[in-house]
Amino acid sequence: MKQSIIVTVLLTIFTSYSFASPTEDINTSIKTSFHQEFKNAQILSAESYQTFTKLTFKMDEAVLSAFYTDNGELLALTRNILSSQLPLNLLSSLRKKYSTYWITDLFEFDRDSQSCYYISLENADTKMTLRSNGDSWQLYSSVKK
Repeated sequence: MKQSIIVTVLLTIFTSYSFASPTEDINTSIKTSFHQEFKNAQILSAESYQTFTKLTFKMDEAVLSAFYTDNGELLALTRNILSSQLPLNLLSSLRKKYSTYWITDLFEFDRDSQSCYYISLENADTKMTLRSNGDSWQLYSSVKK
């Protein structure tokens, strides 16, 4: 009986670790650059696209995404945020102009130490994405339902 419990526990551990290695498909340049930039981060997933690779990772209890070129150059960093984490002027503007919409996505985008915010809003008729421009919002895209 003890042996079957030990075997079950070992199989569970080995199975868990076999699925917990998302870095196997990432090229060496990206891995090296990532580990230099984010020393204590844990990669959760990797998605390769034609011109970039997106690494989703956990660092200091926050989930972030880093976008890299194939040669390991960091293009941008994003993190999902709550609307209450927006700068007050952007939050106020959002509440005044878009009070009939609900938020479906919101993230902070950082590139070359310049941050901006993207927010997706929706109502019964329209889906739109806004991009922050300083202390105001610009329409980035809009689609009628």
